[in-house]
Amino acid sequence: MSNTTTETELPPAPDETAAERLSTAPVESDGPTGIGVFGWLRWTWRQLTSMRVALILLFLLSLAAIPGSLIPQNGQNQFKVETWKAQHTTVAPIYQKLQLFDVYSSIWFSAIYILLFVSLAGCIVPRTWQFVGVLRAQPPAAPRNLTRMPVYAAWRTAADADTVNAAAHRLLRRRRFRADLAGGAVAAEKGYLREVGNLLFHLSLFALLGGFGWASLASGTGGKLMVEGDGYSNTITQLDDFTGSSFYTSDDLDPFFLKLKGFTAKFQDKGDQIGAARQFTANVEYYAGDDASKLKQGTIEVNHPLDIGGSKVYLIGHGYAPVITVRNGNGDVVYTGATPFLPQDANLTSTGVVKVSDYGTGPKGTKTQLGFSGFFLPTAPVSFERTGPVSLFPGDAAPELVLNAFEGDLGTDSGLPQNIYQLNTRKMTQLTQDDQPAKARLKPGQGWTLPDGYGTVTFEGYKQWASFNVSHRPGNEIALTGAVLAILGLIGSLFVQRRRIWVRAVALPEGGTLVELAGLARSESAKIAEELAELAVDLQDDAPASEEENDDPAPADDPAPADPAVPADQNSKE
Repeated sequence: MSNTTTETELPPAPDETAAERLSTAPVESDGPTGIGVFGWLRWTWRQLTSMRVALILLFLLSLAAIPGSLIPQNGQNQFKVETWKAQHTTVAPIYQKLQLFDVYSSIWFSAIYILLFVSLAGCIVPRTWQFVGVLRAQPPAAPRNLTRMPVYAAWRTAADADTVNAAAHRLLRRRRFRADLAGGAVAAEKGYLREVGNLLFHLSLFALLGGFGWASLASGTGGKLMVEGDGYSNTITQLDDFTGSSFYTSDDLDPFFLKLKGFTAKFQDKGDQIGAARQFTANVEYYAGDDASKLKQGTIEVNHPLDIGGSKVYLIGHGYAPVITVRNGNGDVVYTGATPFLPQDANLTSTGVVKVSDYGTGPKGTKTQLGFSGFFLPTAPVSFERTGPVSLFPGDAAPELVLNAFEGDLGTDSGLPQNIYQLNTRKMTQLTQDDQPAKARLKPGQGWTLPDGYGTVTFEGYKQWASFNVSHRPGNEIALTGAVLAILGLIGSLFVQRRRIWVRAVALPEGGTLVELAGLARSESAKIAEELAELAVDLQDDAPASEEENDDPAPADDPAPADPAVPADQNSKE
């Protein structure tokens, strides 16, 4: 007759130690050990390399990255930073002192980053060494009293004890357990992928941080705004702005040529989402290096950058550039070209300025300069009385140009840098017409005769422009690989169970053999009970249970006989 027993007592100290060995996590200390400075240093190191502190640092790093997502960063778009500062003059100086415009290179972000890096390194090295030791060692020998294990089964058989142990060893090996037959018992262990997953997660997180660190030390970004038909070579003199790093300067820029052939912008023109962007595509020509014969065609879309050499070119902005021609009083062309206007709202109401620094001699017989400021409206309203100069739709359904005219000194000859999108009117006077500020509302092809004989302005038409971010970040691939492997490692550590099984067959003095099976796992999952039941059923082929109930060698504290194929599980409520 077969029978199964359970034991409600807690396992003795040796069994608790065996259970703890199912994990390779380093033992944490509750307080300082040793005396003096060395003891405190050792305690500090243990705290820094503990999982608890690593999780706290990871959480702090996530919090520290939030300002970098909400506040414009110098390394990404310096123009947006300057615009944000102009709009928030009160808090901008405070943010500047706190390095909130350079979050990822700030002292406080770097401190958290380095501490997390050291914490992971101090955790990975001993954990890996300990895991290697576990792999090299044999599974722990069977405890003296297997009835104290959480899952236990036993029965009596007429088979020889050595035969039963050999059969159990063979069955466990077939189930891909690491099994060791010694001392009249079989010790088996499985689920090492759980610790492999843990180590892979830590190593991948280490690689992820390393990739970000390498990217911050050897990366650079540049900005370039181009009107349709324009091109540029990737040099510091032709970039609008550039932010380098310790190991990537303006001398390290990837050589290539890029030209904007055309830009396609489509917007939804009906429905609830009227005006929503549906397509932004920059059609470009490019070649890497200095060989123009290798010219290629390409497209750049939002979140779909173009790879050229070791850099990625991202599309980050779009707008309109009115084509304006200015003639002086003698009819000579003193300015002509497409001038980018910057969008101010979702409907691409755009503002911009035109600076005519080479106007020459004005009607008063003195050298002067002209300046124009105004709006470009892709879809202008019929009247400005209710809405003012705003666009009603981002597409170019009814384009108009609104201009104001100034004469005087632009300040461009002073040698001081100026913002090309702003007009300094401190030394200029607005032209007047009929005792009112001179202004005009022009459609493509229309002209405006300036008052007082200053010449004419013609709105020839308009082009589209696109702004690009040229990014060189060599650590992105490392960081991406680390992130993917970290997810795989986390899945392994969560779903793979580390468990142990012991089988002991002992010859009884009155004849026959007592077969005992026991299992131990770190979790409360029923998988260990299922595996033990399957093993018991398979072992019946070599060690069938005796049919004589009186010969049952169940321990005295056995509550009730049971089927050997269904081991007892103390975690079960049944």
